[in-house]
Amino acid sequence: MARVNLSPGLIDEYTNLFNTCIINPARTGDVEKIIQKILANKQRYETVGSQLNIPWYFIAVIHNMESSLDFSRHLHNGDPLIAKTVHVPAGRPKTGTPPFTWEESAADALQMMNLHKWDDWSIGGMLYKIEEYNGWGYRLHHQHVLSPYLWSFSNKYLRGKYIADGRWSDTAVSSQCGAAVLLRRLAEKGEITFNGKDLTAEIQITPVESVPLVRFSNKKIPYAEELQKYLNTIPGIFVKVDGIPGNKTSEAFKKVTGYYLFGDERIV
Repeated sequence: MARVNLSPGLIDEYTNLFNTCIINPARTGDVEKIIQKILANKQRYETVGSQLNIPWYFIAVIHNMESSLDFSRHLHNGDPLIAKTVHVPAGRPKTGTPPFTWEESAADALQMMNLHKWDDWSIGGMLYKIEEYNGWGYRLHHQHVLSPYLWSFSNKYLRGKYIADGRWSDTAVSSQCGAAVLLRRLAEKGEITFNGKDLTAEIQITPVESVPLVRFSNKKIPYAEELQKYLNTIPGIFVKVDGIPGNKTSEAFKKVTGYYLFGDERIV
């Protein structure tokens, strides 16, 4: 199988794409439904992840991509757990007797890909492994299209996909939410961080008498989207770009400046 090596340039590419990813507003409801299902089963993902030193959310988004969060299906490819896998990779797990538990199958799938030996769970390292899980066809043969396996339902993907093994269509559109988009939304909701890193505010700002252009609000206001887009360029900050500068935007603003947004009740 053709490989793509993880280089500093590729890490930067993945990180920049993630930081500037905006979820398609028309798909917000679909994304939220998936997120709620993932969070409802967080413990199951954590059980497998803790055994293999793999972040639970990596396993969760792969589960959605391969079997639509169905716990009666193999993590390898979505085949039923009542038998070994039939489709590629066929005959998995190699040991044990069906029916398999989802946890048994998931552990086999992750170890088959040597993910238990991977130690770079930064944004770049994680997205690299997710794209590798699906295959390098987009990157190697259709570089004009970012893989929908990562970016579908976002501003990073419009059309173009494989409609079958080896069969490409420039006009087909993925109907499945990309894994990077799900990670992005989990980060926006404050459910996950990457490598446990956080920012410490070091910037000191002298208060001024004029009212800021962007102040705390639970409604859409002018310039809020521009602020949110800027905040997303700061490593470790992920806010939804919706023009509503509420709690999450105010918290991100505080990470950068040391202050909540003007009008936030948490200001003392």
